[in-house]
Amino acid sequence: MENESSLDKLKIDYSKLQKKYGLPEFDELNRDFKIEKLSDVETDFLVREVRSFVGESFENFLRFVEALLNPTNVPMFLFPVIKSLGVDEKEKLMEIHKKMARLEVDAIKLINYSEEKEAEFIKKAFKLWQTVKKDFIEVIEVVEKKWDVKTNPSTKNYFG
Repeated sequence: MENESSLDKLKIDYSKLQKKYGLPEFDELNRDFKIEKLSDVETDFLVREVRSFVGESFENFLRFVEALLNPTNVPMFLFPVIKSLGVDEKEKLMEIHKKMARLEVDAIKLINYSEEKEAEFIKKAFKLWQTVKKDFIEVIEVVEKKWDVKTNPSTKNYFG
């Protein structure tokens, strides 16, 4: 047991929680949220640490979606992306935002620790992420197709 790596120990500890609460497989959660980084964290509350890691990933992605929908002080590389968004893509992004914002509110409600509620959040977030990432990829694929399409100079509007 002494030769056991911290990642192996994390997998063993997670496996116990997975069985207890019906959590997603470690490898699946790790693939989407990089929870293997928690192998360096020493804690008595592993489920809370996993939930926190998953929640931070959602929060970062939510901020990115917000930047696309409300582009104030965004990095310049996003301008062509934003310009390529059509009505359908914006509606899809708004739906993604709505679902993710609701999940962020759920995370805030976890201010009082409950291992069971933390585990429920992880399951809910993982399930939502499977849908969100598929929808987001569809949006990005449409943006990629429009990326290099040049606008006709005669259709440009003068705003000066």
